[in-house]
Amino acid sequence: MHTIPDQPALSRLFRMQWEETQGLYVLLYPEGMVKLSQSAAEILKRCDGRRTVPAIVGELEQAFQCGGLRDDVVDFLRVAGERGWIL
Repeated sequence: MHTIPDQPALSRLFRMQWEETQGLYVLLYPEGMVKLSQSAAEILKRCDGRRTVPAIVGELEQAFQCGGLRDDVVDFLRVAGERGWIL
């Protein structure tokens, strides 16, 4: 199981950008592209190496006016770490 960094940051191997024609965010890397769901993009936008996981969760809960997102965010960050998207 992958350990989530205290202050996750997007790996330098990936670049996140908005794809207007597809209407969604993507992660670009030398071998291809990953289409992101809205929730995945919102989490990764906050992975800047300065915000802690609790801060990311708090910002998302405030932005979307809901609670109980911690487990979902942590699960996503674990998968993102396993895939090498975050450090």
